[in-house]
Amino acid sequence: MFSIDADTSLRPLCEDDAAELFALTDRDRSYLRQWLPWVDAVTSESDTLAYLEVVVARREAGLGPQFAILYRGAIGGVVGFRTLDHYNGVGEIGYWLAQSLQGRGIMTNCCRFVVRYGFLTLDLQRIEIAAATGNRRSRAIPERLGFTLEGILRSRENVNGTYMDHAIYSLLRREFRD
Repeated sequence: MFSIDADTSLRPLCEDDAAELFALTDRDRSYLRQWLPWVDAVTSESDTLAYLEVVVARREAGLGPQFAILYRGAIGGVVGFRTLDHYNGVGEIGYWLAQSLQGRGIMTNCCRFVVRYGFLTLDLQRIEIAAATGNRRSRAIPERLGFTLEGILRSRENVNGTYMDHAIYSLLRREFRD
C-alpha cells in the first residue's frame, strides 16, 4: 500500500476487488461511458473479475501495475500503466475516477506517484498519457504534471460509436523533477 495523502492511498488491484470495483463502475456508468469504451461491456461482477485476472497476470509478467485508488478506505477509481514497453523504456498511464471524487486533486496526486514509480522503480525513459480532446478534466492532469502536448491523434478511440480524437502528452525522464 502506498500513501498519497491523509485520505488517499494506492494498492495493486487484485481479484478480491471485483465486487467493489463493479459496484463503482455500475454506479457511475452513465458518467464513465462518455469517455471510456469498455463501460458498456462490463455488465456483471464476473466481467470485472475477468479484467482483474488479466491485470494481475500482466503485473506478474512484468507488464506494469494497475492500482486501486482508495479514498478513505473505499475504491474510488483506477490508475496505472496501460502499456509498458521495457525495451524502449516507455509506459502509458491510464486512469479513471468516480465522478463524486473529482475536482479534489486526487487523480493528479495519484498520477504524480505513478509517474515517480515509472521513472524510479520501472526505470522508464518516457511516460505517455492520452486523453480525449474534449475531456478537459483528464487533459488537465498531464498539463499540471508538466507533460508536453505532442499532438492530436485523430479518431484514436471508438467510444460507443463515436470516434474520439486524443491529445497525446509525454514526460521524459530527463524532464522529471522528483
